[in-house]
Amino acid sequence: MNGKANTEKLLERELVFAGRLLVLQKDKVKLAGGHVTHREVVRHPGAVAIAPVDAAGNLVLVRQYRYPVDEELLEVPAGKLEKGEEPLATAHRELAEETGLVALYMQPVAVFFTTPGFCDERMHLFLATGLRQAPEADIHPDADEAIKVERIPLGEAVEMCADGRIRDAKTMAAVFLVRGALGDAPAMGTGE
Repeated sequence: MNGKANTEKLLERELVFAGRLLVLQKDKVKLAGGHVTHREVVRHPGAVAIAPVDAAGNLVLVRQYRYPVDEELLEVPAGKLEKGEEPLATAHRELAEETGLVALYMQPVAVFFTTPGFCDERMHLFLATGLRQAPEADIHPDADEAIKVERIPLGEAVEMCADGRIRDAKTMAAVFLVRGALGDAPAMGTGE
């Protein structure tokens, strides 16, 4: 479903900022009723999120400090798409870099917008199973990432979303979507 009901017409665009991760535009638009207004839009290359579930039914999460919110968050491994890189390749790369794991199976679960009120970031969510240790050469987190890996039973992760211990939106979406995909069945194709 595309949902394309364009009720706003672009009149002019101003580039406000272009950085290594995102671009900020200020668009002047005409609304369907004739009113003219401005939209501030963040352009993002897209990203992946991975919900790795081990043979015991644990969700493998990463705990890391997030500067914009000034706190440590518990999250699913994730990362941005590199230019020309397919989401599946990004998912495999990010899983190894952030957790030191590789997955025998990487199943697409959903594609969603993270914050469509001001940003066009599209996130591809994958369920990773059949987890095993990655070759040492594949484990290299970004220099600005201090990550701690934690394994949480999927049922407990649901509770953590409900009581506020998990507050990252992509992680909350991953927990509930993966729980729905797996149901009460053990992790499929675990290979561990």
